[in-house]
Amino acid sequence: MAEHSVVRRLMAVMAADVVGYSTMMRADEAGTLAALKRHRETVFDPAVARYRGRLVKLIGDGALVEFSSVLDAVNCAVAVQQAQKEQADDGTPAIRLRIGINLGDVIIDGDDIYGDGVNVAARLEGQAEPGGICISSIVRESIGSRADVVFSDGGEVLVKNLGQPIRLWKWHPETAFASEAVSPSAARRDHPRTAIAVLAFDNLSRNPEEEYFSDGITEDIITDLSKVGSLLVIARNSSFAYKGTNTDIRVVGRELGVTHVLEGSIRRAGERVRITAQLIDASDGSHVWADRYDRELTDIFAVQDEVTKRIVDVLKLKLTPAEAGRIGVVPTHSTAAHDLFLRGREALLSSANTKEMFDQALDCFNRAIELDPDYAEPYVGLAHAYNRDFQNKWLDRSDSMALSARYTAIAMEKAPDLPYAHYMDGLIKFWQGDLAASTASIERALALNPNFAMAIGMRGLEKIYGGRPLEAIPDLSLALRLEPIMGHQYRHFIGTAYLLAGRFEDAVQSFEARIQASPNTDLTRGMLIAALGHLGRLEEARRVRADLQAANPRYSFAEHLARLPFKNPQDATMIRQGFEKTGLRD
Repeated sequence: MAEHSVVRRLMAVMAADVVGYSTMMRADEAGTLAALKRHRETVFDPAVARYRGRLVKLIGDGALVEFSSVLDAVNCAVAVQQAQKEQADDGTPAIRLRIGINLGDVIIDGDDIYGDGVNVAARLEGQAEPGGICISSIVRESIGSRADVVFSDGGEVLVKNLGQPIRLWKWHPETAFASEAVSPSAARRDHPRTAIAVLAFDNLSRNPEEEYFSDGITEDIITDLSKVGSLLVIARNSSFAYKGTNTDIRVVGRELGVTHVLEGSIRRAGERVRITAQLIDASDGSHVWADRYDRELTDIFAVQDEVTKRIVDVLKLKLTPAEAGRIGVVPTHSTAAHDLFLRGREALLSSANTKEMFDQALDCFNRAIELDPDYAEPYVGLAHAYNRDFQNKWLDRSDSMALSARYTAIAMEKAPDLPYAHYMDGLIKFWQGDLAASTASIERALALNPNFAMAIGMRGLEKIYGGRPLEAIPDLSLALRLEPIMGHQYRHFIGTAYLLAGRFEDAVQSFEARIQASPNTDLTRGMLIAALGHLGRLEEARRVRADLQAANPRYSFAEHLARLPFKNPQDATMIRQGFEKTGLRD
């Protein structure tokens, strides 16, 4: 019998339990059951639905709930506990809960979940005060200052079945700061951030080679929506993972953690294009809005603009004047140049990552520039391509990074508000070791596109290599939120942050999760060996080293580590010492 692969997800898990349930049942069984039913119907279940949670199961007097967003999990728990004060006094016993929240990898088995991510949530629930909430450090780091309440440090505790002590953080409505009640973000509590995924539009053209065009238009719509700060937009790599499948929209919504899904089709015939688009409520699969556009190919940017603004209207979001202006930008009046750019970008984003794809991308970008020298995006394409050559050495030339910088500068000159150009500028300066300048460029990219997952992730990297590893966790967790399926590289960097912070158990969990999602990774295995070395888990380290040797016999962890731009050399030394503690040869 074939083995089934284990499905894992990074998930926020909330465990809740009724305080003193057994005593209440002995005193008034009927009244307790009535009170519990009322609490679930009027408080608990509505809060879970409002914050897009999924009730995994009821366990006696307790409940287990999963969330794609850790902020939603915390805000849901706060809403539940604050609502306790407002329960009607009808003579039935008062229901008080303890709630624990953890963020971690869980194993999905049908509709059930289990694993350490779940176990820690349950242990945290037991540490919460009656009517209060207890969260793990990773939850607190992930939400940063975005929650509407302030958690106090509960110190480190040793809990059942966990070998390492865990640091926890607590909140209780009766001891919370009064200022929380009038927090500037309190108004958002009842309106969780709307989230959308744009699935790859179907190519209905007669020529299957037109796939690049439908994919390119889809990505342009994703980019336009990403410029709306009040909307959370899943990145292309994760939303395109469903391409060619017939996955139920409700499943897509659950797996990507979104409230809405946009899907559609594109048919191009000569100089005419027909685009259909439909917006679907991911909770129940119902259609919210649909439309069809029959236009000349020269109107393609106007169609994308209309689709984006119509979605914003339907979702009752408000565009700032700056956002409206950025969405309406026409980057070129040459349809041929735009077509070449789409071909080049599709080649560059191909999973093949070969020299042939690289050569095709270069050719398309250069030809697009010949047709419209003022079209900024092909210059960014060239900058991206040469940056990839810097890493892959396809051309065996020493000036690839210099060329990447040159084309980035040209792009920013021609289009100062192009987010991808500022991201590339930040990436180049990062590899040049100028973290301050890199941060400035990344912040500019995010001001123009708040949903830019790669830029958010880069901001986290700058904090890691700049000596502030734990400050990187919220950024990396948000990047993973925007890239829930294909963002496994962020698990590596979360592991690196924990490794540098001396939280070796957490580092091991993150590295192992990354390897599970992407088995062919050298650096993650090297970092995992270092974390295991610091923990003295030598047998495990030897197994990982054997896997690394088998996958890449010529790989040198020491050489790879030396290339990383640590601002403080002691950080690299600490990692290297962990590897050396295993007694293994690099």
